[in-house]
Amino acid sequence: MTVLYTFLICFVAGIGAGLGTGFAGMSAAAVISPMLITFLHMEPYHAVGIALASDVLASAVSAYTYGKNKNLDIKNGIPMMISVLIFTVVGSWVSSLVPGSAMGSFSVFMTLLLGVKFIVKPVMTTREAMEAADSKKRLVQSIVCGTVVGFICGFIGAGGGMMMLLILTSVLGFELKTAVGTSVFIMTFTAFTGAVSHFSIGGSPDLLCLVFCIASTFLWARVAARFANRAAPATLNRATGVVLVILGALILSVRFLS
Repeated sequence: MTVLYTFLICFVAGIGAGLGTGFAGMSAAAVISPMLITFLHMEPYHAVGIALASDVLASAVSAYTYGKNKNLDIKNGIPMMISVLIFTVVGSWVSSLVPGSAMGSFSVFMTLLLGVKFIVKPVMTTREAMEAADSKKRLVQSIVCGTVVGFICGFIGAGGGMMMLLILTSVLGFELKTAVGTSVFIMTFTAFTGAVSHFSIGGSPDLLCLVFCIASTFLWARVAARFANRAAPATLNRATGVVLVILGALILSVRFLS
């Protein structure tokens, strides 16, 4: 396997992962893992570890960009993040007690459906309407929703970023930019926790793939986040929808090849 081939696969995987993260707070694992497993024949556990590590910097730079443009709700993001982290562990434990299920494609179909949803029925909630909501009610909702997202994420093993975006926009009434900004803020910490766990248990990954994936995902997440924060709400909804639909179709194709 040549270094150039490895670089090309990691770079392409990073494009999809970075755009998904910067536009929609999507987990890099949904794109990078199947690409590395299919085209580089990497052991799945190491592939997920590299994807999570790539997600850390990509989500961090996206969160910084959204925060810089005042599109980040840390007040409600931290309680949700704590709930997600705790119940991801609970969900993983419960999953270990249950026979393997056929829900492996859950996050892929959610990506496709959410992309269609943003194109057909865009999120046009205004910042004023979002800030007018009762703060105590939103805090409780953040904790409850974080519990649900964390448990499902731990049980199924994927879909956290997409579920958070769906809940933040549809249940908590966030406008799209603030929803994505809050989602990537949370994903920074969940991805870091996951990456450390994977490398602690599975050992060091392929360092070349790790560096290539982190660099590419970071670059494209920064590009996507900067564009998203400058775009009008209608344009951002369409762009997010198109990116999600393309990524969903790409991931399905890669899984079919595998």
